[in-house]
Amino acid sequence: MSYFIFITGGVMSSLGKGIAAASLGALLQARGYTIRMKKLDPYININPGTLSPHKHGEVFVMKDGCEADLDFGHYERFTGITCSESDSLTTGKVYNKVRIKEQSGEYFGSDIQVIPHITNEIKNFIIKGSEDVDFTICEIGGTIGDIEGLPYIESLRQLSIELGKHKSICIHLTFLPYIKTAGELKTKPTQHSVKQLQSMGVQPDILLCRTERDINNDIKNKLAMFCNVKSKNVISALDADNIYLIPEQYHNAGLDKQVCEHFGLISETAEKTASKMIQSRWGTIKNSINFPEKTTKIAIIGNYQEFKDAYLSLSQAVLHAGIANKVKVDILWINPEDDLDKNLHHISTTSGIIVPEDVSMNNNENMFSIIKYARENKKPFLGIGLGFKLTIEEYCKNVLDIKDLPPLMKDESKNHKGNYDCHVNPNTLTYNIYKSDNITERHKNIYVIDSNIYNTIKENQNIIFSCFSVDKRPESIELKDHPFFIATQFFPEFQSTPFAAHPLFCALIKATL
Repeated sequence: MSYFIFITGGVMSSLGKGIAAASLGALLQARGYTIRMKKLDPYININPGTLSPHKHGEVFVMKDGCEADLDFGHYERFTGITCSESDSLTTGKVYNKVRIKEQSGEYFGSDIQVIPHITNEIKNFIIKGSEDVDFTICEIGGTIGDIEGLPYIESLRQLSIELGKHKSICIHLTFLPYIKTAGELKTKPTQHSVKQLQSMGVQPDILLCRTERDINNDIKNKLAMFCNVKSKNVISALDADNIYLIPEQYHNAGLDKQVCEHFGLISETAEKTASKMIQSRWGTIKNSINFPEKTTKIAIIGNYQEFKDAYLSLSQAVLHAGIANKVKVDILWINPEDDLDKNLHHISTTSGIIVPEDVSMNNNENMFSIIKYARENKKPFLGIGLGFKLTIEEYCKNVLDIKDLPPLMKDESKNHKGNYDCHVNPNTLTYNIYKSDNITERHKNIYVIDSNIYNTIKENQNIIFSCFSVDKRPESIELKDHPFFIATQFFPEFQSTPFAAHPLFCALIKATL
């Protein structure tokens, strides 16, 4: 059975537990260990698929089609592993499983209670599938003290006893605010957070302290004394300009070393090897980020621009393509509801345009004008999801002059979610980008094209369907007389990583240069 790492958060939300978990996973991989990433989310929804991106951020879609929290994007991007539905748990799923078991008589008429029925289900989820990896990293969502998170902390308490300290460790991510007028970091919020965790029967082994200023030894010793941890286990988690600088930063602060020391997996030789591997892998990324050879600017059109997490995988995929091309990519966020002339002026200052999926898009006429601008001005363009739908509708309206255009409707069938194979037509730009006639892409939803519209487009010589699913459904479209004008049904951003940028984004950034 693997070693278990539990990551909890205190003081406030949005401290970066997901990035911390992903970074630690990447560091352990660099040491030669295999890992599995899991997340336990306290919200009562079955999954995030119905949650508003304005409030919760993007819905990340896994290989098997499971809709999951955006932290799974961090897990996959940092570590290169692919997660599945068996790695994502919500309170809604837990209670639903217990309800089904109760209805089928599995509890033999017992009163159903949080302890032991709910907690047992949570513990079973954590343990299941861990026998094949060296480390299982479990992030517990929410903040210590949230009432909906209590069953998860209780499950953690029980597992810590059942597994023993030689098999489990608790890392508590907390916040050290810097008070400018006092000129000092304040430890009291962290102390209170740890005391609250201790009152639930859980003693953190490592404190990962999110802060804008480095932590000196006096503060480490103070936290160690009042939080009952070793001083060397008080780790500084400094703010970073780029999330891909964090793994190396955590390594330098000693996070992975202290985790391995806790489990008795430390040696001088292992430390030297780990440092070389981490410097080689993440140092290369750092150099590409810090020392770009060129700069380009991309416009992303969407209504969620005030909450950038709604486009997290997309913005990261653009960054990955910048790293691959040794280019610094500046993103200009454009709200399509704003004044059209003003938006077109701003877009004219960019070198490329992306129209992503956006469930709240209302002003299609403005979107048509923006897509038309990209098409007529030879501006590199990539449409994704809704961008595919709008691209086809704009072309039918403004080029093919179809007066009564039936809108492309979304097929909400779950059969369309996740990874599946697609065939790329030869003699297309898409084929030149992938350098393959068979690709596997990840899907979130599908827009159905009316057969008459499909046939009309096929008769046109300038716009072509460049990719099809195995059941002959159009997956992408491109223009022949344009340097880069592609729109896809699939969501390429979900498979992009800093070490393997997605070909479409790489080609888009290259086209902007």
